Amino acid sequence: MSGWNTKKRFWKDVSVSEQDAGFGVLLDGRSLKTPAKTAVIVPNAKIAEAIAAEWDAQGDQIDPLSMPVMRWANAALDKVALQHAEVADMLADYGGTDLLCYRAVSPEALVARQAEAWDPLLDWAAERYNARLVPVRGVMFQAQDAGALERLRQEVHAFSNFELAAFHDLVSLSGSLILGFAAVEDLKPVTELWNCSRLDELWQEEQWGRDEEAHALAETKKSAFVQARNHFDLCSD
Repeated sequence: MSGWNTKKRFWKDVSVSEQDAGFGVLLDGRSLKTPAKTAVIVPNAKIAEAIAAEWDAQGDQIDPLSMPVMRWANAALDKVALQHAEVADMLADYGGTDLLCYRAVSPEALVARQAEAWDPLLDWAAERYNARLVPVRGVMFQAQDAGALERLRQEVHAFSNFELAAFHDLVSLSGSLILGFAAVEDLKPVTELWNCSRLDELWQEEQWGRDEEAHALAETKKSAFVQARNHFDLCSD
């Protein structure tokens, strides 16, 4: 029973059940399933309890947008679990064109701000993963060291299905593999890392004023970025 094929609440009780492969969520004693009919069996009780809380909080009408943990579980079970290597490779490829490596040519004040915010992150990755990525000015592609990219790729492949589903959002929303790693390793507060990904846009706002529509979209993405970091944290026992 998934509950995704109806808009009305059809259950009364929500519970968590420990099973051989992990923890399941039950609606009126029946196993919860994803939209693809995969049984919702998650790695630990924290994730199961968070999903159960989202279902229990629903009113008469089901609102999938109010269930971010459930949507993350759906992605992990219906998508990542079926193509873990492909998803990992796709995310690792961000390292070859990482946002932090492509710097402005001018003005010098923006160039300096990028260096101040982004160089320490690249230095951290070089030390933490033995993977030095080199920044360049301009948008012309510059190949990074193949060995460094391979070491980062191995780190991505080591994530579990649920970790990788959360990591996917961290990397794709920020445009940076390094910011994704920094987020899951708590290198800086998650909102500070998000602002690093928007450094150019924030600079433009300072110069020309805020575009309210663009700002609203950025705030939505920021919320999703923070949620993804919280989801990754749920993976730890």
